[in-house]
Amino acid sequence: MDTVDSAAWEISKALAGKAVLVTGAGSGIGAAVAVQAACAGASVALVGRRVEALEETAALVRLAGGERARVAVLPWDVRADGGADALVGAAIDRLGRIDGLVNNAGVARFAPLESAASEDLDAMLDTHVRGPVALIRACLPALREHRGSVVNVSSVGGALAMPGRSLYGASKAALNSLTRSLARELAPDVRVNAVLPGPVETPMYDDLGLDGPATTALRAGLLAGTPMGRFGTPDEVAHWVCALLDAERSAWVTGVLLPVDGGRTA
Repeated sequence: MDTVDSAAWEISKALAGKAVLVTGAGSGIGAAVAVQAACAGASVALVGRRVEALEETAALVRLAGGERARVAVLPWDVRADGGADALVGAAIDRLGRIDGLVNNAGVARFAPLESAASEDLDAMLDTHVRGPVALIRACLPALREHRGSVVNVSSVGGALAMPGRSLYGASKAALNSLTRSLARELAPDVRVNAVLPGPVETPMYDDLGLDGPATTALRAGLLAGTPMGRFGTPDEVAHWVCALLDAERSAWVTGVLLPVDGGRTA
């Protein structure tokens, strides 16, 4: 956890009294969002497939939020067929409300078109499109009641050409399009934005479907194409997610696809 970012959110208490549901909360950007939201005063519902990882994040949330911190651990796979309504109902039962939804769960499978597996495309579309659609729909009554916010964690891969990673990029481009369309459709009651990270140091790079040398070459190429000369951190992305959740400072911001990418899209 980035102590500078955490201190800033602790001072601001920008999300005091709010409740935020975060998917993919067991590690990486999702865990960082949960911790920073708690620092800003929010209650947090943690969603993911791995119970142990969610419990580790929950411990960090309680540490960040102190005695006032309220956290719900809700194991669920966003690729599941059905169950979104029950999940959201459980979150509201535990936290009393939902003001923000962060669709952060992600899966990456990289391969040239000739060798890309159809099941990998299905997994990415289920995670990046169908899952967020189901959760936004399930959260919509609560979000409308509280004039809440949706933040989709997409990728610059949805905005750039991605040879060798075209199916991943296509799934993120679909999420970007969903973000902009729903921003208009759900306004003015619900704001919908997306953060587009560039290369960020997360466990994703351990599970790309590539062998060791191919992963090393991929990382070297990403680094070479990033003007800031380094990978980002989960905290750096989480800062902007939490800023977009803030109903005061971002009250007039919707339909934005915000690159947080070290200059890759410049």
